[in-house]
Amino acid sequence: MTEWDVKKLRILRTLRDRGTVTATADALLMTPSAVSQQLSNLAKQLGVPLLEAQGRRVRLTDAAHLVLRHAEAVFARLERADAELTGYLRGEAGEVRVAAFATAVPALVVPAVQRLRAEHRPGPDVRVREAEAAQAYDLLAAAEVDLALSLAAHAPTAADPRFAVLPLLADPLDVALPAGHRLAEAPGLRLADLSAEPWIFGGSEPWSEITTAACQAAGFVPEQAHSASGWTAILAMVEADMGVALIPRMASAERQARHGVVMRVLDADRPRRHVVAAVRRGAEEGPAVARLLDALREVAEPFSMP
Repeated sequence: MTEWDVKKLRILRTLRDRGTVTATADALLMTPSAVSQQLSNLAKQLGVPLLEAQGRRVRLTDAAHLVLRHAEAVFARLERADAELTGYLRGEAGEVRVAAFATAVPALVVPAVQRLRAEHRPGPDVRVREAEAAQAYDLLAAAEVDLALSLAAHAPTAADPRFAVLPLLADPLDVALPAGHRLAEAPGLRLADLSAEPWIFGGSEPWSEITTAACQAAGFVPEQAHSASGWTAILAMVEADMGVALIPRMASAERQARHGVVMRVLDADRPRRHVVAAVRRGAEEGPAVARLLDALREVAEPFSMP
């Protein structure tokens, strides 16, 4: 029977994901020569070539990709076994390390932790790390965090065998208007009614894409008068009558702090941004992760209400 070495298989998978031996070594805290040696040993154990030269780099052979397709199922089973064993040894306490984007930390993660602490039983010890999607999924793949929160547009696809991606929230986008705006109290406000207004939104992904797509769906291209990436800065400009903006309902703390801003729920053209939670495939069955996911869903539910 062929010998399957899980440690070496993880090195092979990391090489596939990182692209070079040097990047693989950096990610795994190994030397490049140790990576090469481990993969050479794995190829001997399996009896198939796993790497072939491509200029000054190497690339995975078809046999290596075949091996990894089967190995992903092994990794998922090991994650599931680890989750069940952790639950057996620690009950439902354990530790859950979370990577979440900036708005999600105060809006979702902190209230979920508070909800768990209020329960009359030991809860998981939640460790939080603020990170945008690219970093969060690198940390998740490297097993440096156990759960990642991101916008769905930046989550791995269902075809990625490493992760299980779970829907968490369809976060509505409301319109922020200056308090004295002519449409601040107008009934039946639609996004299309604001087509001639100057708009404020981020100049980089993802917020530029979200705002532009929402406005285009309503039939117009927004004129970007000002660019900012933080909600505090955006709302300050709205308050100063410099333009209008779409604001996620999750950014509630920043919204409530601005008395010169009127938040309007759109009667139609209601855009939303979708938030997801991701874990390594198989780990979602761990008791501590499952309890945190339940708490996150409970906290997220009111944001979706009209």
